[in-house]
Amino acid sequence: MEKLRNLSLKKTLVLYLAVGLVAGFILSALVVTSANYIQQQIWGKYVNQEDYLNALNRETEAYHVSVGRPPLETMSSMDGRISELCDFLETYGVLIISLIASLGAVLLFYRNKLQKPLTILGEASRKIAANQLDCPVLYENRDEMGRLCREFETMRGELEKNNRRMWRMIEDEKALRAAIAHDIRSPLTVLRGYQEMLLEFLPQGQLDQKQVEDILQESMGQLDRMEEFIETMRRLTRLEDRTLCPVSTSVERLEEKIQKSADPLAREAGKACQVSGQCGPERFLADEEVVLEVAENLLSNALRYAAGLVTVRILLAEEELVLLMTDDGCGFSEDTETVTRAFHRGNVRDSLQHFGLGMYICRIYCEKHGGALLTENTKEGGAAVRASFRVSATEARKI
Repeated sequence: MEKLRNLSLKKTLVLYLAVGLVAGFILSALVVTSANYIQQQIWGKYVNQEDYLNALNRETEAYHVSVGRPPLETMSSMDGRISELCDFLETYGVLIISLIASLGAVLLFYRNKLQKPLTILGEASRKIAANQLDCPVLYENRDEMGRLCREFETMRGELEKNNRRMWRMIEDEKALRAAIAHDIRSPLTVLRGYQEMLLEFLPQGQLDQKQVEDILQESMGQLDRMEEFIETMRRLTRLEDRTLCPVSTSVERLEEKIQKSADPLAREAGKACQVSGQCGPERFLADEEVVLEVAENLLSNALRYAAGLVTVRILLAEEELVLLMTDDGCGFSEDTETVTRAFHRGNVRDSLQHFGLGMYICRIYCEKHGGALLTENTKEGGAAVRASFRVSATEARKI
């Protein structure tokens, strides 16, 4: 039964038609034989029985006796109609029954092989049209309709992934607009307050030079903040469109460059940073600038939350470059999806100086480079970030 259920549509249709035609021929033979017998019985009522019995007694292998058709007007109306019906069945019975058997075979083929998968596909199409993409298309048969349903399920899964990706982009765009409205309004409000103070008190001579200088210095700080925010927005709008430029590099070279970036950042934060990598001459192709940008963003974030120490390890495994960054701070309180969302701030005090884009930018660059960004907490309670990049091997050469 399992083998029959998984037969191809062509073989199943041929099998159903063959069985239907054989059954039809057997049934038609029975019908024709029965019609002939009934007709003989009816005709026998209108012949001379004595002559018929004498003829039967003289019947031999060379001499066969059969009842002839009596004239229609000599038969009763009922016998005449039955006799004509038997004539019709003898003439067209085989054709009619064969057609009925073939039609029955086709209907059974449709019910057993096509009706269920077509219903499943139709229902799935209606749900997809209604944007209900969480409905799996399940059909277990391994025939052509089963393959079609599996292909449809693959398409549905890809549509669901694309839909989630689109909604994430829409949410990021909403967050971008909200951040622009909020983060520009705050420094503008402060600047307006300083300007009103100058207009109100400066003409009256109530502000000395030191107070004026302080106000102007604070105003410049707010302008610097707005300039930094606008530059951040400019960079964000081109993250998705950035073209990768792979160059030949090595773990040793990346270790040296990351260490040079880490030293001033660590001094400014008043903390320590240790960078280590695999020792070896292996060279590979990667976008060095993207890797360094990710490393610098992760370093800035780690130094901000670390208690005193940040460690960076650079690993090369087959065709994957990995940056492992840990700190001795308080760790993450949320999952990777939340932490790497645009404009996410783990601490409300960060909103004064940081826009919550560092981890988001790192995630976008890692994914664009064929890798991923993952976050977790260490056993000691600090934060740990794993940034991976897909790289390809290249011959050793100096750059």
